[in-house]
Amino acid sequence: MKHLLYFTKKLHQYAGPVLYVNVFGMMVISLLDGIGILLLIPLLGISGLIDMNASSIPLLNGLSILKQLPMEAALITVLGAYLVIVAGQALIQRRLSLRDVRIHTGFINHVRLETYETLMRSNWSFFIRKRKSDLVNSMTEELGRVMNGTYVFLQFMASAVFTLIQIGIAFWLSAKMTLFVLVCGLIIAFFSRAFIRKSRQLGSQTSELARSYMGEMTDHFNGIKDIKSNMLEPSRIEWLRVWNRQVGQERYDYVRLSSNSRLYYKMASTILIAAFIYASITMFHTQGQQLLLIIMIFSRLWPRFTGLQSNLEQIAASMPAFASLVQLQQECREAREIERPEAKVQALRMEEGLECREVYYRYQKTEPRYALQNIGLYIRSRQMTAIVGRSGAGKSTLIDMVMGLLQPESGQVLIDGVPLTSDNLLSFRQSIGYVPQDPLLFHGSIRDNLLMIQPDASEEQLWEALDFAAAAEFVAKLPKGLDTWIGDRGVRLSGGERQRLVLARAILRKPAILVLDEATSALDAENEAKIQDALSRIRGKMTIIVIAHRLSTIRNADQVIVLDQGRIVQHGGFYQLAMEKDQLFASLLGNQMQDSTVISAT
Repeated sequence: MKHLLYFTKKLHQYAGPVLYVNVFGMMVISLLDGIGILLLIPLLGISGLIDMNASSIPLLNGLSILKQLPMEAALITVLGAYLVIVAGQALIQRRLSLRDVRIHTGFINHVRLETYETLMRSNWSFFIRKRKSDLVNSMTEELGRVMNGTYVFLQFMASAVFTLIQIGIAFWLSAKMTLFVLVCGLIIAFFSRAFIRKSRQLGSQTSELARSYMGEMTDHFNGIKDIKSNMLEPSRIEWLRVWNRQVGQERYDYVRLSSNSRLYYKMASTILIAAFIYASITMFHTQGQQLLLIIMIFSRLWPRFTGLQSNLEQIAASMPAFASLVQLQQECREAREIERPEAKVQALRMEEGLECREVYYRYQKTEPRYALQNIGLYIRSRQMTAIVGRSGAGKSTLIDMVMGLLQPESGQVLIDGVPLTSDNLLSFRQSIGYVPQDPLLFHGSIRDNLLMIQPDASEEQLWEALDFAAAAEFVAKLPKGLDTWIGDRGVRLSGGERQRLVLARAILRKPAILVLDEATSALDAENEAKIQDALSRIRGKMTIIVIAHRLSTIRNADQVIVLDQGRIVQHGGFYQLAMEKDQLFASLLGNQMQDSTVISAT
């Protein structure tokens, strides 16, 4: 319930006075509805169906003047008043419905944007801990359920206001009979708590099934090539078949619960109405007009009672989604990187170099093993530094630390002797161009993918960046050049073309530091040579940091840093380290050290 109250508070903060205007409008509609029911007595009296003795009914005794009018005039007067009331009620209801849609849609968009902003402002450690598909599920499935739950909650508020007003009118007509009905209703509501509790349990099951589906489908399509090549289709189809059975059972259980709830309320309401009429006649000696009006009121109210119960069940089923979204927002706030300024961030130009001083880092504070231990290194400006090591040695962690994505548990990262802190982090990151092993391209044109990094780049600057990345030639040969559509993740391009395009995008920003995280490991010799040629063009113009295993990529580095188990075990020039035969670097080179061209070069 606290999560629903949390979103109710946020709804109040978002909508403000408009929400109270709607509540007031609901009260007006309820009052008009009650007045419309009260007008039935003089209408029936005029028709001769009952004796129009309304002296015992408040307000209606003032309508005794109708007896002095001709029947036709009285009938026109009552029907006219009834039509005005119904028309006014319908117009107000239409206005409120449209405003409800605006409030609901605007609030959900507000929550969606707020959640996405908290995600985007979280640090890199947060994303390392989270499964990507769970975040996608929160922004789609869970947010959709929160949207539905919010809408149902607004309906619940409207029904609750209407119900309270109608109960007030009934209480005014006959306090004893109204109390009798309310006590019976409370007893029924007490025994219906099980339906709400079961709805919440089914809601948790729905959340888990949705996360499972999103996670598995994401993995399946990300790994479709492996699935096809290893003939894993039968096992994946069987997984979906099992999931279908589970979700089918979950849907059946929910419909069965709703059906049981409606059956329970229908049987209980039938018994209650019978008991109510019996008690009214034998115990309360109710007059015909009062009995008729109260029966009319409660016959209209009882569907509202069942509607409130249904709303409560739907809200209960949505509660796990509310809780999930609140938890995600809370985790994001705890992992908040820095406050993002509204003004455009100016890039920090590194003039001297970058230093890691006695840096230690663990992904979890409870882990005994450090991912980085006592890291001390200095990367000079406008030089090329290579970082090598076995798999799991900590190379990517070190790169993340150098780029400011991770913060040291102890020690410092310094830029030109100034510690890297939240004050200068964004400026530093603005000066970095990053090229990952798996190039990230979006479904769009080449131009779109380049401009996303530098929206105001000119045509000349785009081609200049492509030329530096040895990509201008293949782009010029494409049917539409820069406006060629490259498909999802650049599927219409080769691996080498994608890598060079990402390199061009990184260079377009004119960064002070260019980071290549094993950017050539999946390329053939020809494409690797083109990347190497591109790097040779920019060498000396910016600081280049490379994680690579291939000799052709790192042999021209000004310095090589060798990592093992999170420690720097060797440091020096490429050929200097290559001559240390009993050390790790020589072992990593393997057969490449036996190549005659390498030996002759040394």
